[in-house]
Amino acid sequence: QVQLVEAGGGLVQPGGSPRLSCVGSGGIFISISEMAWYRLAPGKERELVASIKGNGWRKSGESVKDQFTISRDNTKNTLYLEMSRLSPEDSAVYYCARIFKNRPDIFGQGTEVTVSS
Repeated sequence: QVQLVEAGGGLVQPGGSPRLSCVGSGGIFISISEMAWYRLAPGKERELVASIKGNGWRKSGESVKDQFTISRDNTKNTLYLEMSRLSPEDSAVYYCARIFKNRPDIFGQGTEVTVSS
């Protein structure tokens, strides 16, 4: 079964720096796939946070350009999102996704990040 499973969300203090992870299984090979992190906050549209191609080329969303970093561990078939300097505006459900033909075709179930003191 093709699957992406995120982890690492929860309640975070403002200014915090959590790391989200996303493990692929069932035929998803993160090392050679284009992968991305999205987030969805209440009342807002889904936003692309960061992406990474199979060749390692990375792209970050404009709103988080110097704040979030996408990476992967090929040996663990795992995608990461290093987050920093979080504010309440970063509260959202974060999803990892595989990108196929320039569109996300497989999403994980999401992990919720709540930034609050």
